[in-house]
Amino acid sequence: MGNVRLIARLDIKGANLIKGVHLEGLRVIGNPNAFAMHYYATGADELLYMDAVASLYGRNNLSEIVKATAKNVFIPITVGGGIRTIEDVKHLLRSGADKVAINTAATKNPSLITEVSRRFGSQCMVLSIEAKKTGPQSWEAMTDNGREHTGMDVIDWARRGQELGAGEILLTSIDQEGTRKGFDIDLVRQVSNAVTIPVIASGGMGKIEDLLSVVTAGQADAVAMADVLHYKRYAIPDIKKAALTNDIHVRCI
Repeated sequence: MGNVRLIARLDIKGANLIKGVHLEGLRVIGNPNAFAMHYYATGADELLYMDAVASLYGRNNLSEIVKATAKNVFIPITVGGGIRTIEDVKHLLRSGADKVAINTAATKNPSLITEVSRRFGSQCMVLSIEAKKTGPQSWEAMTDNGREHTGMDVIDWARRGQELGAGEILLTSIDQEGTRKGFDIDLVRQVSNAVTIPVIASGGMGKIEDLLSVVTAGQADAVAMADVLHYKRYAIPDIKKAALTNDIHVRCI
């Protein structure tokens, strides 16, 4: 395994950085650009912007925030939420995004995955999967911040997403998201074993040990962090130092 990427996840509602639990109960944290600049300056490998309400309105409203961030931040930026068409993708890439994360539109029109991959490269196409546990070793893919059922098995959908051209999977556990109780290790491991493209684990990090577990036992290629960073429970340099101490390769600052 190469370097494990540490990704700062910023969930956005309107002009504000917000945070919730189980993708609900959204609380305003502050100015997203200020947080993005801080995470870039302290060593984040990538930024992930997710429009938390885009699916309700059928559009992504992050272009202005992304433009402002991209002027001063020189690490990859992924943007997700409400992306439904190739024109949406073009607009966000022109605004400064490097990758797009697509969930709802991909479940309804899987050929969109292939089209994005062909036009912009597979590295641009991130399949976003919101996973809800349905049994001891089973998960359903959900959409609209965990509100809508798709009836699709997460593992099967991840495999199909790769076959269609996705270059990466953003895997968010709805059950663990915002709880600070750790990642769903079984979920991450099963998806990681089912595909050969990178898997980003998201949802549940509360302490550094959670990151160590999801990388070693869960075989995650990258980790998305929100709550643990926004509330200054840990700083990125401390997380990287702990990772290196435990023989997990990360990019040094």
